[in-house]
Amino acid sequence: MPRMNMIQALNSAMDIAMQRDEGVIILGQDVGYFGGVFRCTDGLQKKYGEQRVIDTPIAEGGIIAAAIGMSVNGLRPVAEIQFADYIYPAYDQIVSELARLRYRSAGEFSAPITVRVPSGGGIRGGQTHSQSPEALFAHVCGVKVVMPSNPYDAKGLLTAAIEDDDPVIFFEPKRLYNGPFDADPDKPAVAWTAHSKGEVPAGHYTVPMGKAEIVRAGSAVTIITYGTLVHVVQAVVESTGIDAEIIDVRSIVPLDVETLATSVCKTGRCIVAHEATEFAGFGAELVATVQRECFWQLEAPIERVAGWDTPYPHAFEWEYFPGRKRIAAALEQVMAGT
Repeated sequence: MPRMNMIQALNSAMDIAMQRDEGVIILGQDVGYFGGVFRCTDGLQKKYGEQRVIDTPIAEGGIIAAAIGMSVNGLRPVAEIQFADYIYPAYDQIVSELARLRYRSAGEFSAPITVRVPSGGGIRGGQTHSQSPEALFAHVCGVKVVMPSNPYDAKGLLTAAIEDDDPVIFFEPKRLYNGPFDADPDKPAVAWTAHSKGEVPAGHYTVPMGKAEIVRAGSAVTIITYGTLVHVVQAVVESTGIDAEIIDVRSIVPLDVETLATSVCKTGRCIVAHEATEFAGFGAELVATVQRECFWQLEAPIERVAGWDTPYPHAFEWEYFPGRKRIAAALEQVMAGT
């Protein structure tokens, strides 16, 4: 199989989707001639033309509104919001129109729209280019929410999202676009390695939404995470030698409760880690779910490791991230707890 980074994998997914279905349309700021600010749509306008890869004005509400109009007329739009921080002007369209379209029309219309959203920090973008708002959309009934952590899942999940008949908010961790990185916050310089690419099938395939992945099997503690933190957690576990089971949620909505519960009931201990702020973050829902499903098997309180409950700090970006030290401290705490 060819080796791709996440940008190449996402580009391949959209390319193949457009080959297979003439109804797949890409729209967003700079997605055409420029190929996207992160180059994820590079070359697609040249290949498929300006009628299928559409450069839009800087108007996120208009981008989503146009995509909704396309979807009810039989198209499958893939709308890019350039940064997660820019999605809020479109929030009303997503919540009030997109998410409710199937229900309000009694099934007459569906909304097969994928909204691609680069999210998270790690590019020194400060508080207006680094937010992780997945919890806001997990709360919205009618949309699916996913976040891949590697190139293989990125292509397979994006393909599945585009082919789904309901709207999907597709978060893409920016720190992972070019591959694995040095997970140590004491070394803030991004250090891409020879392993920055993963094996990704060249052709069509899907990764099912609603299914978590066991990244590492273990018996001592379960660490539930997603996105960038999958790699940070792996680095911590390798350095501590603790026999931890690591689960990549991948699909936030729908959530694979069975895989999470089976793991925690086996290990009896649990840590939840994500980059977004802790208070009311999606980790709270994960903790509540584990508590409900595994209460009698828990041998220690569940630990949470997340971003600070502050506006995203530009000058202290790497302190904000849940890094090795904070995750290792949580591991020590949960292993000592009784």
